[in-house]
Amino acid sequence: MELRDYLRAARHRWWLVLAVTALAVGLAALVNVRTPAQYAASVTFFVTTPNNGATSAYQGGLFSQQRVKSYADLLTSDRLAEGVLITTDVPLTVEAIRGRISAQAIPDTVLLQVTVTDGSADRAERLATAVASQFIRLVKDLETPPGARTPAVKAEVIAGPRVDPRPVAPRPARNLAIALLLGIAAGIGAACLREALDTTVKSGESLPQLTGAPLLGVVPFDGAAKRAPLVVAGSVGSPRAEALRQVRTNLKFLDVDNPVRTMVVTSAVPGEGKSCTATNLAIVLAESGRRVLLLDADLRRPRLADYLGLEGAVGLSNVLAGQATLADVTQQWGRNLWVLPSGFVPPNPSEMLGSQHMQDLLNQLREEFDTVIVDTPPLLPVTDAAVVATRVDGAILVTRSGKTTQSQATTAANAVRAVNARLLGCVLNMVKAKSSDAYHYYDYRPHNVAPRQPADADDSGAASPPAPVEVPVTSGANHRSAGTPGVPS
Repeated sequence: MELRDYLRAARHRWWLVLAVTALAVGLAALVNVRTPAQYAASVTFFVTTPNNGATSAYQGGLFSQQRVKSYADLLTSDRLAEGVLITTDVPLTVEAIRGRISAQAIPDTVLLQVTVTDGSADRAERLATAVASQFIRLVKDLETPPGARTPAVKAEVIAGPRVDPRPVAPRPARNLAIALLLGIAAGIGAACLREALDTTVKSGESLPQLTGAPLLGVVPFDGAAKRAPLVVAGSVGSPRAEALRQVRTNLKFLDVDNPVRTMVVTSAVPGEGKSCTATNLAIVLAESGRRVLLLDADLRRPRLADYLGLEGAVGLSNVLAGQATLADVTQQWGRNLWVLPSGFVPPNPSEMLGSQHMQDLLNQLREEFDTVIVDTPPLLPVTDAAVVATRVDGAILVTRSGKTTQSQATTAANAVRAVNARLLGCVLNMVKAKSSDAYHYYDYRPHNVAPRQPADADDSGAASPPAPVEVPVTSGANHRSAGTPGVPS
């Protein structure tokens, strides 16, 4: 990965970087609070040998440097700790005293620095004083040859014991700074790892490679879509509405010799926004003056009637069962748009959608309307969409950015082709605004004219859909146009 990839991963998954950083800083703060304060007392020794002349002084200096390395271990020995314990009479064990003493030989010198750390500054100073006296006595005993009066090596205190009034541990500022840096690094690493393991579809450019079908459009994510899913009234100039108009334009030029008139809108798995996309695509097609029928063939979880505020108790299943006619259950919504709800949920949706009655109904709708959009269940859980796709001009596959996996998109496309149906193209839905695939549109409404809000708009300004123009279900004659028999008016 290049630096640009790391930055993109960190920006895309900023919440993960923030969470890991906050966790690291929180742990550091907890350690600072839970760690008892520690104070340090230091003593510095000078190690020398008696000498006569320059040559002896040089050799003595080398000898002292060698001795200093051994003395560092001597300072943490049991013998010295026992002597300190006897001298100070502190309530500690020999092992505890040894653990509080650390020694360091200063390189290329005959200096030896000893540090005693304890939770009490006063006791640290007492221990350091005892260590200094016991170390000098111990060196004298060890370095005095038998029968001699003077030791071959002598240790003297040249600094200390000195106690630092500030605790040496914990160090809140240093710990928090280190935790912050480590947290950011770990967060970026976790984001990059998560990005590398993420197999969802995030780019519109990858969809044609995965599905073998053209990209019809990229629909940006709209936070208000859950509350106001339809592109009507105040949302006609929104980026989402413009993206759907682009899908409409691409469909028009998909095959100029044989225009697409009947199409299935489906997805790989639930939750990708296929029903909402089908509804809004029907609305923008009706805006262009085409007579559009929106057919809810999702006989398992129908949604279109709820989106449009229509009665969905009777519809497609009733027509296929011979309980009602097309004119009886078709409802007009707005201008140039008619809706055929799903009706009751049957026990055998696949068989009903694959029946000859369904084929005859689609042939009839093709003759009576300019465009027929069929909303079907997802492709992977059930076969309903594949069955209906064989009876129309083609299918549109809706994928959700950041949710649909690459394997799901490929498998769904293969499921359409497995039944010799045509995959018209793909729509990448709910693309985040910061994604490189999110399209940005301008609102061409005059800036000095406030957008007109419907009377029933909520406080946030989100427009509600226009009231549907419903024709009573009980009167089939009122659904027919004067010019074409069987065509809803």
